[in-house]
Amino acid sequence: MIRFFATHPTAANLLMGFFMFIGVMTLPQIKRETFPEIKSYEVEVKVAYPGATPTDIELSVCKPLEEAVEGVSFMEEVRCEARNSMGLMTLKMLEDGDFDDFIDDVKSAVDEISSLPDQSEEPVVKELGRTQNVVTIALTADLPRSELKTLAEEVKQRILRNPDIPLVDIQGFSDRQFQIQAPESNLRQYGLSLQDIANLVAKQDVDLPAGDVKTDYRDYQIRFSDEKRTVTDLENLVVLRGGNGAEVRLGDIAKIVDEFELEENKSTFDGKPAAFLKISKNTRDDSLRILQEVETFIAEESQRLPPEVTLSLTQDYTSVVKDRISMLSSNAWQGLVLVFAVMWLFFGARYAFWVVMGLPVSFLASAFVLGHMGVSINMLSMVALLLALGILMDDAIVISESIGTEMRKGKRPLQAAVDGTLMVAKGVFSSFLTTLCMFTGLLFLEGDIGQVLVVVPIVLISVITLSLIEAFFILPHHLQHSLAHAEKQQDSRFRVGFEQRFEKIRQGLDRRVSVLIKHRYGFVGAVIATFILCVSLLASGVIKFSAFPDLEGDIVQARLIMPTGTSQARTEAMVAHYSQALEQTASEFNKEQDEPAIGSVTVNYGQNADAFETGPHLATISVDLLTAERRNFSLQAFTSRWRELAGETPDVWSVLFKEPTIGPGGRAIEIRLRGDDLESLSLASHELQNWLAGYPGVINLLDDLRPGKPEFTLHLKSGAYDLGLDAQTIAAQLRAAFQGVTVLESSVGLETYEVVVRLDDESRDELADFDNFPIVHPASKALIPLSNVAEIIPSRSYSRINRVDNQRTVTVYGDVDISLNNTKAVIGDMQKHFLPQLQQRYPDIQLSIQGEIKEGAATQGSMKLGFLMGLAGIFILLSFQFKSYVEPVIVMLNIPMAFIGVIVGHVVMGMDITMPSLLGFVSLAGIVVNDSILLVEFVKMRVGQGMNVHDAAAKASHDRFRAVLLTSLTTMAGMTPLLFETSLQAQILIPLATSIVFGVGASTLLVLFVIPCVYTILEDFGLTRAVVGEPEEEFAPAQHPPPLTQE
Repeated sequence: MIRFFATHPTAANLLMGFFMFIGVMTLPQIKRETFPEIKSYEVEVKVAYPGATPTDIELSVCKPLEEAVEGVSFMEEVRCEARNSMGLMTLKMLEDGDFDDFIDDVKSAVDEISSLPDQSEEPVVKELGRTQNVVTIALTADLPRSELKTLAEEVKQRILRNPDIPLVDIQGFSDRQFQIQAPESNLRQYGLSLQDIANLVAKQDVDLPAGDVKTDYRDYQIRFSDEKRTVTDLENLVVLRGGNGAEVRLGDIAKIVDEFELEENKSTFDGKPAAFLKISKNTRDDSLRILQEVETFIAEESQRLPPEVTLSLTQDYTSVVKDRISMLSSNAWQGLVLVFAVMWLFFGARYAFWVVMGLPVSFLASAFVLGHMGVSINMLSMVALLLALGILMDDAIVISESIGTEMRKGKRPLQAAVDGTLMVAKGVFSSFLTTLCMFTGLLFLEGDIGQVLVVVPIVLISVITLSLIEAFFILPHHLQHSLAHAEKQQDSRFRVGFEQRFEKIRQGLDRRVSVLIKHRYGFVGAVIATFILCVSLLASGVIKFSAFPDLEGDIVQARLIMPTGTSQARTEAMVAHYSQALEQTASEFNKEQDEPAIGSVTVNYGQNADAFETGPHLATISVDLLTAERRNFSLQAFTSRWRELAGETPDVWSVLFKEPTIGPGGRAIEIRLRGDDLESLSLASHELQNWLAGYPGVINLLDDLRPGKPEFTLHLKSGAYDLGLDAQTIAAQLRAAFQGVTVLESSVGLETYEVVVRLDDESRDELADFDNFPIVHPASKALIPLSNVAEIIPSRSYSRINRVDNQRTVTVYGDVDISLNNTKAVIGDMQKHFLPQLQQRYPDIQLSIQGEIKEGAATQGSMKLGFLMGLAGIFILLSFQFKSYVEPVIVMLNIPMAFIGVIVGHVVMGMDITMPSLLGFVSLAGIVVNDSILLVEFVKMRVGQGMNVHDAAAKASHDRFRAVLLTSLTTMAGMTPLLFETSLQAQILIPLATSIVFGVGASTLLVLFVIPCVYTILEDFGLTRAVVGEPEEEFAPAQHPPPLTQE
């Protein structure tokens, strides 16, 4: 096949054209995103139970749900959150299960539950993690909130007409309601209960088909429609009739208003009341294409809307995608230029051009493969391509150098192209297989971090496989034409001078290798000692380890939690305080910027992602920062200064300054405490937080257990039954009065309204007279004070109760400023010096480390296994190739040499070792052995030709110096621009580049010296003699047909 493609006049070009065509056609269809999709493997079961406390939810919702799903297969963890009016269960599947079957099993188990409360709504089961935020449209206008919501609904409908914008959700409002607010005095006057009114409204709000009527001429369909769609319709509804024909209408005994369920749920945009339309995408959608469509829509819609209505983009999550792709594209071009420069230096421009042409050909062909595999254009896939810049050159360099060598022997270009390729085909294919072994082992990374990093080996396997095809079947054809052209030209003075200088360097190498072979034991011992030192630096913690580097985003939030029961006015006052501190912070950073440090500011009242609840005591301030590519300060520096200027605020329960999203590694600090007693869990949690707060750099500490609102717990008195009252009757009337009775739902225009009957605000808020709340006797309609039939006990519970695997839990969360401390060091010190004491004080509480530490351990464990599998595969392949158990070990010695470079590189760059660092090292293991393979082969070849081992080892370094240096320089050149990238976006990738550049550099220096020394040491002990036999037969030149005629 190699001979056929080299000699055929069009086959190689047709294959190259085909590869490029399918790639170009596929590229526009590949989605773009920041990180690869992380499959959540989680299912959520939601049960609404209006008016129920977290304690009620735990007993009547969480426990039945937990019992129902106990038999579901492949379940890793069950979490249940008991909130006010809501039970939320999340089930996580083991990664080796089938997710569709898992969802079906959960649905079947939930459908069989019969013990949920009658007042609860039907369970809703859905898959989590299927949507991602893209951007938000802020709609501002000087309108009442109800009209603003209506306008937002109209804009939403127009957006959804565009099929390329899949998901739009309106935010800044709670559910719309027609509230029937009845004063307690009116109910008493007419002898009615709220449930009576609810029943009367429900009976008179009808929209039902009534059948068909057939006549001789035509058929009619009958429909009875008497829905109440406006406040006036409800006010005119007749609820009572007197004997004299007098009518009492609903408006006579109650006030009907069009309001939002939770008035505290409101938002502002740059200080103005606003509605927000959050644009999201499914996992298959391209966020940048959606953004483009949204921008087009805003431009067109702004022309249609009145001037006083404005549409603005905010919370643009695609800015990170654009900046990172731009940054990596720039680095890729710089790396490509450097690779070409290296090739030109050694081979000349024309020759180098065809060698480097293998890159776009292989990349485009792999785009076709990866696109059909569902791999997106993201940070990790682009880093894999950067890494491939150098790796792909290895095969091409070995083949092109071999062809050049054959040409210098006097062969014609076509014959040299075929003979040179065949001469190294066996070694090149062996190198490909060893690289494939190592990357294949990385396909089985576990955990969320593993799901992100696994893209790198997927991309590399695809690219190197296609590049091998290009190197064998396309490159020789092009190089023989380049050689034919070069035959007609004389070498330039620069070329002659460069070759002379390079030959002097190679002669100097020969002398040094000979000296080191004489002192081989001392030299190899020093290298081993250096390797042990590097391992000890990492194992002892001198060089820190972090699971995943911090990511720079463009949005920062201040999340406020006030004490439960805080008024809306007080919360707004604290928001104003933090907003003022924000303005001061921005003013300081503006002095260092050519552009304003911040863009828009959004405030959402009644919401806080860390609180897992709603209420007037919550608020979130979201700030759009200048994009990371355009600002010269870090997000951490900005939030630290904002926190400092805000100062201590005693009235605030908690305020966290952070990004709105969490990276694939999870929270830096996440410690789970499990037990049965919430008081003990709360005390242990606060002790733990106080201890953690003593570490420098530990910030944003918070747990998920907080006191709830004051409660009245009622117990039925024994005499209630004698009066004809039971607990259900009393509870229903209390529920109707204070929670309200939802009568029905009605569609009005584009919105859905709930019709709710409840006491008016004045009657409902008179809790001082709660003891005398009138209970209406169901038969006599007599009014009985509540205190006569029930014992009322004031108490306070919790606003949220969490359960994990059927046990109550409290989780402590926190972040670590990596400029001041290291997460692993903090957790390790805490486990050693504090957790044993805490366990002694609270023996019934179990503690477990979650978040970044757990995710990192899962991925690190699978990476170690994949690394060992790759090493085993390499050893088996090399043992088969060399027919030896010893020589594969010589080849694989280059791996620990690369590790020395990795450690030295991180020390020089002042970095912690991270998961990307380890991925870079494991990738190196498949790269650096390639140089060793051909070096050992050349030693064996020289020995087979009769040369002694000492001279053969030194000669092999001389023969392979050019190829080893070239392959290393191209690999390093591809990654060097990223190594020195100053962009904040590159911080996650620089550790990987550090591992590659320094690892390849160290292995290059050492392979030329260490391998010859080790080989001669093994010869000293007679360990190489068994495999040297019959060298002429093993390494005889390939028998070719008669010389080819140059066309």
